[in-house]
Amino acid sequence: MTFAHPQLLWLLLLVPAVAWLVGRTGRRAALVYSSLQLLPTGLRPARSAPGSWLAHLRWLALALALVALAQPRRTHTETSISASGVDIMVALDMSGSMEAMDFNLRGRDVNRLDMAREVLREFIKKRPSDRIGIVAFAGRPYVAAPLTLDHDFLLQNLERLQLGAVREYNSTAIGSALATAVNRLEHVPAKSRLVILMTDGQNNAGKVPPLAAAEAARALGIKVYTIGIGRQGQSYVLRQFMGRLIREPVLVDIDEETLQKIAELTGGKYYRADNTERFRQIYEEIDRLEKTEVVIKKFSQHTELAHWLLLGAVGLLVLEMVLSQTWLRQLP
Repeated sequence: MTFAHPQLLWLLLLVPAVAWLVGRTGRRAALVYSSLQLLPTGLRPARSAPGSWLAHLRWLALALALVALAQPRRTHTETSISASGVDIMVALDMSGSMEAMDFNLRGRDVNRLDMAREVLREFIKKRPSDRIGIVAFAGRPYVAAPLTLDHDFLLQNLERLQLGAVREYNSTAIGSALATAVNRLEHVPAKSRLVILMTDGQNNAGKVPPLAAAEAARALGIKVYTIGIGRQGQSYVLRQFMGRLIREPVLVDIDEETLQKIAELTGGKYYRADNTERFRQIYEEIDRLEKTEVVIKKFSQHTELAHWLLLGAVGLLVLEMVLSQTWLRQLP
């Protein structure tokens, strides 16, 4: 329930104050005597217990009238969002090398996949009017989430992506992943279609060469933004050894040349994300580059409730008048 004029509810604070002031002056006399000596000896004035709360009905009626004045109503709101016409497929590398602990997030070291999910989560939240989907890949790609405007569903699926969830964990099929993402956008009517490809390795699996997938994307008018994740050269992963975690060094080699060619062929751009701040800046730049206006229409339907409160206030006043003229008279 909402109020059209909620500021008028402050007047309710005056009701107990006025009632207290009126009560201090006492009730209007039922009979006026020139002197108490005219009354029988020993007779003490008494107050009618049942009749004393008749005045309370008036104050309650006044309170109801003030609430009605604020115009209470039950509100049903609907929001219609016209999609911006940007469809985005994210190809996310989940191979074993994504375990490398290259990033620092909120004061602790995190691996490449955790950092990629963090910036992707923020990106999704900033683009509520875009259809976004996710292709996860290692040695094989699979569609983790189709193109959707249901971003709650999308974020839930993103949280479920864990290392080891994709087959052929120790290989990377960049070309097949890109081809899968492009295939999802092929027959989609949209103003703008793009793929964000995130990987930290080289193509060593799958049947589709990365540049062949890029040529297909260019033929369909699909941009590809490529992101090389992590530091080049040596990094480390955490391993369990005799009940404790140890650092195991690993060598990482990102095929930057191929990623740059993919971006150039499709009209996109290649980025290198080698630290936390740079990773965030990359997604902020993509967000600015691929921005369109969104039309939002909001409809509100109100069911007025003031008349019910006014009927209640009138009913209380009528009840007070009736009772004051019958067995709840003011005389003791």
